[in-house]
Amino acid sequence: MAELEAREAAAHARAEALRARIAALTEQLAGEEELLSRLGITRQTVLEILGGRDEHGSGALEGADGGPGGVELDGDAAVGAALRIDGPIARAGLDKAPAAVRVGAVTVAQWQAGVAEAVLPVAYRDVLEVLADAGQPLRAKQIAAALGLGGEPRSVEGLRLKLKRLVRRGWLAEPAAGLFARRTQTVESA
Repeated sequence: MAELEAREAAAHARAEALRARIAALTEQLAGEEELLSRLGITRQTVLEILGGRDEHGSGALEGADGGPGGVELDGDAAVGAALRIDGPIARAGLDKAPAAVRVGAVTVAQWQAGVAEAVLPVAYRDVLEVLADAGQPLRAKQIAAALGLGGEPRSVEGLRLKLKRLVRRGWLAEPAAGLFARRTQTVESA
């Protein structure tokens, strides 16, 4: 019986050690997944700013193959090169940007009576259209699904930033935390 108790205690100790390792690895995995999500959002933002997005949301940036040495960049290398202020991709993006637009700035006009939605960038007009079609407040995840962005955290969080910007500029209202509606929907329902 003593031998059985010793083996049982050893098995318990090994199980506890494995549980502790699993907990540590789970915590480490959660941290890495959060980092991946943030990097994905950063990549998406940089690609949107530089206008180099292809149909899959990645790939060579516009102007990348025209740089010194004809280097075509993809993935993390493209993001790193794009973030270099003096790099060929940044210069190509600056050359193609209209003079009135600052690089990295998305111009979202302040809402005013009589101002048409046409002053907004296309992505923002699409959001307003989805909310108009829904006729009720929606969550960022629902809007992302309607826009075909998928349910990935990086897509939803990128969209949430746009929604918050539209709220700050007066185009949308946030009647409850995390719910977004067109300003006319909240006025009509009030």
